[in-house]
Amino acid sequence: MASNATYSELPPLPAYTLKPLPPLIPGLPDEYLTLALPIIAYWVVSGIFHVIDELDLFPQYRLHTPTEVSSRNRVSRWDVFRDVVVQQIVQTIFGIALAYIDGTPMYGKQEYDIAWWAQKIRLAQKAVPMVLATVGVDAKSLAGNLGSSNPALAGVLAGGLYPDLVQVVWSSGEGHAAPAFAPWELVAAKIVHHALVPAFQFFVAIAVVDTWQYFLHRAMHMNKWLYTTFHSRHHRLYVPYAYGALYNHPVEGFLLDTLGTGVAYLISGMTVRQSMIFFTASTIKTVDDHCGYSFPWDPLQHITSNNAGYHDIHHQLAGIKNNFSQPFFTFWDTLLGTKWTGGSLKSKRAQATSAPVGGASNANVTKSPTTTVVTSKALSSEVINTTKRVPTTKVKSGSARKRSTGSGLKGFADRVGDSLHGKGTGVLGVENRSR
Repeated sequence: MASNATYSELPPLPAYTLKPLPPLIPGLPDEYLTLALPIIAYWVVSGIFHVIDELDLFPQYRLHTPTEVSSRNRVSRWDVFRDVVVQQIVQTIFGIALAYIDGTPMYGKQEYDIAWWAQKIRLAQKAVPMVLATVGVDAKSLAGNLGSSNPALAGVLAGGLYPDLVQVVWSSGEGHAAPAFAPWELVAAKIVHHALVPAFQFFVAIAVVDTWQYFLHRAMHMNKWLYTTFHSRHHRLYVPYAYGALYNHPVEGFLLDTLGTGVAYLISGMTVRQSMIFFTASTIKTVDDHCGYSFPWDPLQHITSNNAGYHDIHHQLAGIKNNFSQPFFTFWDTLLGTKWTGGSLKSKRAQATSAPVGGASNANVTKSPTTTVVTSKALSSEVINTTKRVPTTKVKSGSARKRSTGSGLKGFADRVGDSLHGKGTGVLGVENRSR
């Protein structure tokens, strides 16, 4: 209910009465709007990227070709959609429980909080004379000289003494004289209350989310059981796209995203309306990080270096043990040495695609130093003719084909799995198959 400071040299704190905060949208409590906005933002933003994808509007900014999206991913778009909806249902249930614990949003304490910060500003001024004395300045004499021309500055130099600022406060029907705040103190206190404190709360929340996700995400890769049981599902998307941002195993989705942001909300102490902004912005950033495009005009891809290109490297085989940081900054990757330093994978894929390697099905192979171009059809014909002429070539080709069939995708996953996590299969999200 009400709270007042003891009348002393400090201006007193005003009384306050808390009341339930009216919702932004009549009939829809703010806590439920907080749950709805991130989901709406997820599908609206990812829907925009999906339209861009389907219509191929900006092919020059793609991180991968449409062929890569369809051929390299190991999960259907329907399965991705279904699992994202499951995670959002779990996210909503957790949010309702968190809102119940957090209680009804209240208001009515704003003037008290501003006065509280103004008191701290007044107390901080006591250090001014001592600080100036260390450099040989007599603050009190200087304050006396400025008293008539600049009383506010004189009060600061005097250590927060404003003898002419007096107010009348009432208690038990009686008025009492008490110190008052200088106008500049109240302005400064409002800036602290309305801008600096929320900015600090957002900073804390971002730091908590980044720390939470980095170490849990890294653990999902370094621990074979965690990877094969949970995180390998997300890496079925070798080529990420926007609405696959929250494609996870339900347990991982809850631990990594839902619980992490809930902890950040509680630790930062932000209000419900601040959490609307934070949760929605985090969701949009996560979608943008998986969009598959590097747009020069996208502000989210330039605010920090943790963007779509950065996270895309993590989804590739070469960078799967790098770039764990998400969704905001790359601090932990940089500090702990897990930041990718191998250059652009896109340019390397382009070089690999254009290289004159035998068996390339989609590319023409140019012979050097002449300008003769051998198409894939001609190359196949030449292989067939050679096979007819040289029986030993046919035998070698068959044995090679047999080895390829025997190993296949499963064998490839075994070899990569061994290099990443030791012996075992299924590390890259490729399901075990009976031999």
